[in-house]
Order: sequence, then C-alpha cells, then structure tokens
Amino acid sequence: MTNWREFEEQAPALAAVVRERLTAAETHVLASLRRDGSPRVSGTEVDFHGPDLFIGSMWGARKAHDLRRDGRFALHAHPSAEGDAKLSGVAIEVTEKAVLDAVQGDMQPSHLFRLDLQQSVLTTVEGDKLVATTWWPGREVVRFERK
Repeated sequence: MTNWREFEEQAPALAAVVRERLTAAETHVLASLRRDGSPRVSGTEVDFHGPDLFIGSMWGARKAHDLRRDGRFALHAHPSAEGDAKLSGVAIEVTEKAVLDAVQGDMQPSHLFRLDLQQSVLTTVEGDKLVATTWWPGREVVRFERK
C-alpha cells in the first residue's frame, strides 16, 4: 500500500501540486466500477488526515457499494487552468471506530475509504506543449511532452 505521505516522500514536487489541486475545490470526480464492470462517475470530497488521503460517502450510496465490492478507483481533481490532477488506486473501507471518529466526527453514519495510491498524473500546458507528469510507487517521476 502507498499512502499519501509515501507519495509525498517519493515525488514531493508532484505531490505538492496534486494536493494544491485537491484543496483548491471542495468537490472532485470519482470513478468506480459498477457490478457489471461499467464505470460510475460520482462527486466526492477528499480529506487529508495523518499519512492518508480519504474519501467519504453517504451511508448506502451506490459509489460505496461499488468500492466495497471492487475498490479500484480513479479520482479527478476539479479541473482548472493550473493543471489537471488525477489519482488512481484502490479504496479500502475503514471500519475502525477511532479512525472514523477522527476523520468523520459527527458526519456518521457514513462510509469512509482510505486511498491506496497506485498512480498520479498531472497534465499541464507549458507554452505550446502538453505536459503529463506521472508517478507510480517506487519509480522515478516521468515527464511526457507533446506539441
């Protein structure tokens, strides 16, 4: 598992920009997988707590059922001219009361998922180039440029 703090340690400059994108807006777009394997797109909020990045869900929501069945996700930060940030990985439901209380407080009952990060991509425009900066756990950051 690669948590947010490990991402920051492995790719500090990229993680800083992605975090900035995630905190610049309240709501982001989450893609999960329906039972039949087709994608479901939902709005979601993120919460940084300790070394982890979390998303929540209203109790019994479809996206929570999706993630409980198959935790694979893609998270697209609210788009802006400052960069297009995306994360993907596996969402793991948190059931420990102490963590639920610390992260959600009085928002319970609701679902809480810790994000196990497996990739991050930041796409920006630099002059006449489209630049994609990509990170995978344990690997060097890769920068792709296209005119």
